Parts: sequence; C-alpha cells; structure tokens
Amino acid sequence: MKFSDLRIKSSFSETASRMGFEDLTYIQQRTMPLILEGKDVVGQAETGSGKTIAFALPILEKMTPGKGLQALVLTPTRELCVQVTDVFRDFGKAVGAKAISVYGGVGIEPQINNIRTADVVVGTPGRILDHLSRGTISFRDVRFLVLDETDRMLDMGFIDDVERIIRQVPRDRQTLMFSATVSFEIEDIMKRHLRNPVIIYTRSQVDAKKLRQYYYDIHYQGDKFPLLVHLLRNATPGLAIVFCGTKDETSLVAKNLRKQGIDAQEIHGGMSQNMREESLGMLKNEKTDVLVATDVAARGLDIKNVTHIYNYDVPNTGKEYIHRIGRTARAGENGTAVTLLTNRDHDSFRRINREEELDIVQAPMPYFKRVPFERPQRRRSFGSRPGRPRYGSRGGRGSGPRPRFRGRR
Repeated sequence: MKFSDLRIKSSFSETASRMGFEDLTYIQQRTMPLILEGKDVVGQAETGSGKTIAFALPILEKMTPGKGLQALVLTPTRELCVQVTDVFRDFGKAVGAKAISVYGGVGIEPQINNIRTADVVVGTPGRILDHLSRGTISFRDVRFLVLDETDRMLDMGFIDDVERIIRQVPRDRQTLMFSATVSFEIEDIMKRHLRNPVIIYTRSQVDAKKLRQYYYDIHYQGDKFPLLVHLLRNATPGLAIVFCGTKDETSLVAKNLRKQGIDAQEIHGGMSQNMREESLGMLKNEKTDVLVATDVAARGLDIKNVTHIYNYDVPNTGKEYIHRIGRTARAGENGTAVTLLTNRDHDSFRRINREEELDIVQAPMPYFKRVPFERPQRRRSFGSRPGRPRYGSRGGRGSGPRPRFRGRR
C-alpha cells in the first residue's frame, strides 16, 4: 500500500514522495485509515516504525489551520518532541499548518508567543503543565490528543503529570496512543481515557535475521575500555552508539575516546538542549563516528545508518536492552549489538536473557593494546599517593579468577 492510495490531500503524498517515502510501513497501513475515520487508536510500535507519520498525516488532513490549537502531542523527551514537531512541519507546510515544540531547559517567553498562533503543540509533560499554571495555553479547541512513547512516559514517572493534562483536554476529542509495549498500566490508561479504542499490535522493527548479538566475557574491569577502543577502531565500519549507565560515565567515556583519536560525541540529561541537539545532529549528518549516550537516546530517536550498538554498561532490564539494540538493524540493513560483560554484570545479563529469550553468543576475546582510561583526580588526604591513569591489562588476557557464566557460545 502506498501513500497515494490513502484518502489524503495530494500535497501530503507528494511531500512523502519527495522525502523518499512511497510504501506505507506496517503501522501506517494499519492505523492511518482508522485515524482518518475518527477512531481512537492504540498502536504498539517502536521508534523507527513510521508511527509519527502514522498520526501526523491524518491529524493534518482533518484539521483546519488557523482555527487555534487543535492538536496536542505529549512526548517523554525533548529530543522526541523536536523530532515529532519536524514531521508536522514538513507535511504541514503545504496546508499552512503551524506546529511548535514546547519543552523545558530553554526560555519560556518565545514559546508563549508561538503558542498563540499554533495549530499543533508537541510538548513534554512538565513544560506543558508550566504553561497551564501560567495560563499561557488553552485546550478548549483541542480535537486531537496523542500520547507518544506512552510506556516511556510511565517509566520516567510522568503518569501523574499526564493525567493532569488529559483532564484539561475536552472529552469530545480523538485520542491516539503509541507505545513500544502494552502493559497493564497502559491498558488502565486506555480504559480511563479512550473510547472503544482499536488496538494495533506490530512486529518488532529489529529484524532478528539482520541483527547479530554478541557478548565479551571480560575478566578484568580495566580491560573494558581498551576492548571498546579496539572494537571501534577495527570492527566498526559505520556509525556506533555506546550506551553507558550514568551521565558522568558517559562524559568520561566520550572524553577518553577522543583522547584515543576516536571522533566521539556525547548525549545525556545533564547537557543543555542545544548541546544535545548538536551531538545528535553530528551523528545524523555523519559528522561524527560515535555517540556515547545514556538511555535518553535509547527511546524516541530515529538515527539512521547506525551499524553497531555497544552496551558499555549492561542495562537493568530486558526491556531497556531491547530498546537500545533497536537503534540498529533497521529498514533491511544489517546491524550488530555488542555487550561488554565484567564480573558485576553477569547477574543482570542472565536476567535479561531469561526475560527476552535473546540469542546472544559469546565472541572470542581479541588481542588489544593497553590504553589509559583517565578519571578526574579526587582530593587527596595527607600522605596519599597522587592518582594515575588506569590502563587495560595485557592484551585482553585478564588476571584473577574466571567468572562462571552459562550463556550461548
């Protein structure tokens, strides 16, 4: 099925063609006709499935630009907020529809001015509530409400904020929900706020035949960074995302990679919005080779041409693992996901394997050079020795007892 087969304005299908979209994705085929009919829809779909176009085009088709704020889209992160806004803008130009982003971390005054003439507002829950409390936004004319990445908003603790916002939107509306998973909590929201919704389940966008998953059993903690450097230099022909557990570790890993001559940028919640957008833009435009990120980048970002995912720190849950590796092996392309296991990671990794029944095989340890991993020096008490850079061990041959891990080999 093609965009031209839909009952939408020809300008929308022409825009899709110019952007390189001809055939509808699975989620688009299943949801767009229903949304055009006015039904409430729940779509189980991940980032990269084409879900943004799936709800943006029908909303633009059904609204009348210039009649006030008619569509509200809630997103969990600033990055996704900008991404969704861009889709509305790309397709809305042809009909004169104005879409704006509303999120925190930037000045609120320009947002206040833009809201007055907006047809579509895409925002994060916290900043939307801020505008509501100030009286700088009104939902009286809103006909379309979209909850995007709903499960992520729940994970981030936004459920109360989302509920407060929904209560301010007119009941006589069309409500659309998109989520990577449909949990009991998601079903509870459906029962309270949607009218006879049609639920569309889709397949994962990660093609198991195209995605290779490996782990390295690292015996000595100090070997982890040198191994990552070796793999990035010798086994990563395309773009890579390296996931770390904390924003401090993210910054340290990116800084040390740059010292090793690897072109790496970072993204985490402690950065300003402009810096985050700059890092993402450099990776998307292939002006950098590696993005080091916390899980803020695992959801809501559609970054094309990523060939490798590295789990420098093992995630806590199988769901987060799936979201991370879902950044690669897209649109028929091959991808590789690599997890670096140290002694402290094995319990979490076993749990992830049990939860998701993943086919992750052990990779043989290569020979790699020792390189330093420098951490900021802490204040020294009287008589302590000055800090030194930490080095990897001898070519990947770790010391100490070998941890036992029963995985696929």
